[in-house]
Amino acid sequence: MRRMLSAGLVLWAGALAVPRVPVSDPYAAEPPCRPDTRVARLESFFASYRSPVAPLAADFIAAADQHDLDWRLLPSIAMVESSGGKYFANNNIFGWDSCRTGFASVREGIYFVAARLANSELYRGKELEQILRVYNPAPDYDDRVMRFMDLLRTP
Repeated sequence: MRRMLSAGLVLWAGALAVPRVPVSDPYAAEPPCRPDTRVARLESFFASYRSPVAPLAADFIAAADQHDLDWRLLPSIAMVESSGGKYFANNNIFGWDSCRTGFASVREGIYFVAARLANSELYRGKELEQILRVYNPAPDYDDRVMRFMDLLRTP
């Protein structure tokens, strides 16, 4: 009897010590998150081209998400401008400013170009095709970038 009583007290005390989750808590009923497959897809994509920037796939995704860009845009520009980081100068795999702009690292360049595409008055508020025409006015440039974007769309 004494044992049951003390077990009941512990249970009762434990119930008091654990706060109830309020019904209005928006996270209480949140479904489990699905894993983000974009990083693995991008790593695989770069690897299929033997691109040396495959280890930076998470940075491409993070920079795009941070600046509300399509996650496929930066890798596709890098594919057109530098064959996915195979041929570049000054850690500039995007051909930014005709490669006159240099970066301390390729990673820094990823975040810099993402910020500029999202925040510069030259690009802000424009559709993808318009952004690409401003980025590089060559007649077929937008088509070339968008072909890589299409390849990244299919899993």
